[in-house]
Amino acid sequence: MTMTALKTENTDLYPTRLPKEEWLDRHDPAVWGKWTPQAPLTEEENASFEKNGYLVLKDLFSSDEIKALQQESSRMRSGNAAIAPENVITEPGSDDVRTVFRLDQQSLLFDRLARDERIAGRVRYLLDDELYLHQSRLNYKPGFNGKEFYWHSDFETWHAEDGMPRMRAISASVLLTDNDALNGPLMLIPGSHRTFVACAGETPDNNHQSSLKKQEIGVPSPESLARMADQFGVDFAAGKAGTVILFDCNTLHGSNGNITPFPRSNAFFVYNAWSNRVVAPFAARAPRPAFLSDRDATRSITIETGNFA
Repeated sequence: MTMTALKTENTDLYPTRLPKEEWLDRHDPAVWGKWTPQAPLTEEENASFEKNGYLVLKDLFSSDEIKALQQESSRMRSGNAAIAPENVITEPGSDDVRTVFRLDQQSLLFDRLARDERIAGRVRYLLDDELYLHQSRLNYKPGFNGKEFYWHSDFETWHAEDGMPRMRAISASVLLTDNDALNGPLMLIPGSHRTFVACAGETPDNNHQSSLKKQEIGVPSPESLARMADQFGVDFAAGKAGTVILFDCNTLHGSNGNITPFPRSNAFFVYNAWSNRVVAPFAARAPRPAFLSDRDATRSITIETGNFA
């Protein structure tokens, strides 16, 4: 079946890249699973994710596991990891590494982390489905000159340019360095996941080539961001290395630049529900490359238990 045929079978509930920005109601639940005492989240954590669109989880990993992840992260950034050039994005105006994509395919350790029950098991419950990785990457924000990531909803891009039909995906950010209020931590607008901001403007061809360095298409207007922040406030997610931040695909988020001497880095996994696999893009002429959106998943991930270091 062709991508065009697949697309016609999926009604576009979230039209975007329109002549004029619009706010649309969310048609999907934030928590797809039904909470019971056996769920991998407490009732309070479940309610918090449903209300705010994100959750900060601490003390999931041992010190040996965190150390192993940090060493592997350094190796992958060192230039000795034989990473294909198309999987590496540098900072605007410099050769400092900003992002390394296809993390799970280039590192056995990070592949194991992506499938760990302490993360993937919780996401599987929240999405109430089997999972696959839509995208994985290492994010680096070096000290002194780490650039900002502007406010955006991931789902807006994944829907418009990758063809993700529904809001049934969750991102997991695993902090590999201490994140505090000063070194460019993840900022979020709690409750913003309940509204879809359909952005204005058409998608240029090969938009990803510029948006990975600085996103300008598919971002809410300053007026919308101010309105959201006035309504819900702005929060930041911080913690020691090893902290895990789960956030809904439609939660508005971003981060400031880092002018402290202390670098910030994290491993980032996008879990999509198996039933929500991508179709043809909803607002682009062609899908983004495979390193940004896995279009060929043949099976769901196998979740594993136990320590990995």
